Amino acid sequence: MALIDRSTELDGSATDTLFPSENVGRFVALRDAFQRLLRTRLAGFGLVVLGLLVLLAIFASVLAPYDPQDQALESVLQAPSSVHLFGTDDLGRDILSRVIYGSRVSLEVGLISVSVALVGGCFIGLVAGYFGGLVDEALMRAMDALAAFPALILALAITSALGMGIGNAMIAIGIVYIPAFARLVRGQSLSVRERDFVTAARSLGAGHFRIMFCHIWPNVTAPIIVQASLSVGFAIITEAALSFLGVGVRPPTPSWGSMLNEGYQYLETAPWMSVAPGAAIFITVLGLNLLGDGLRAMLDPRLSRR
Repeated sequence: MALIDRSTELDGSATDTLFPSENVGRFVALRDAFQRLLRTRLAGFGLVVLGLLVLLAIFASVLAPYDPQDQALESVLQAPSSVHLFGTDDLGRDILSRVIYGSRVSLEVGLISVSVALVGGCFIGLVAGYFGGLVDEALMRAMDALAAFPALILALAITSALGMGIGNAMIAIGIVYIPAFARLVRGQSLSVRERDFVTAARSLGAGHFRIMFCHIWPNVTAPIIVQASLSVGFAIITEAALSFLGVGVRPPTPSWGSMLNEGYQYLETAPWMSVAPGAAIFITVLGLNLLGDGLRAMLDPRLSRR
């Protein structure tokens, strides 16, 4: 019996070694969070849209039936057919191929510009919320000044000052959305800095930098993830608007906004030139907004009980 008992203990210890309780707990928490995400209405649709956008951007050269910049003057303004599923534009270029390649621009602009806003806004919000006082007043008044301008007008002004091009457009869009992240992080930091664990860290001699980034920052990330997912959609719309106005992506690089600019002149004779990129923008932004709602429910279990 002793041998049996020992083997049982060994088996149990081996199981604990292979599957530590901490890992099991994390897996269960992750599974529950993902289930809350899928239970949110149409959040699965948002995941599918995001997945398709990433696949199109990565495998555009494989999925696109034609080169997006190849001109075929004998095929100008052809209606959708089995040869050109979305038709052709005024230069005979395949619209489906240009929509697929345009996903690269939209995804790149969305991710990079939101990253710029995320880094800048979170740092400003952390500093303002942690120190308070005059530092908070100065930083928030600067953010209020930025937020006072309409997003598109401010992005247009910054892009015009920096010059035309996708890189400058991403910088401009990132600057436009910094106040949204700064205000969000500042509000969360004001609450977290008064908690007991921050007071304990301060009493033990932790520096400002350590308290901000090791104690406050991990406790304010949940709403930031939701804000970032929503901001990607807004950034895609802003880039499309800048390209439509002629200060975004330089032609002949395919962009959904520049395609709308080219197609609005042919709305009566060739509406497919505008329908395809317009539908791509609509579906992408809708999917990202629905995914943002799902992430909010996933990160805040209280919403799933309502």
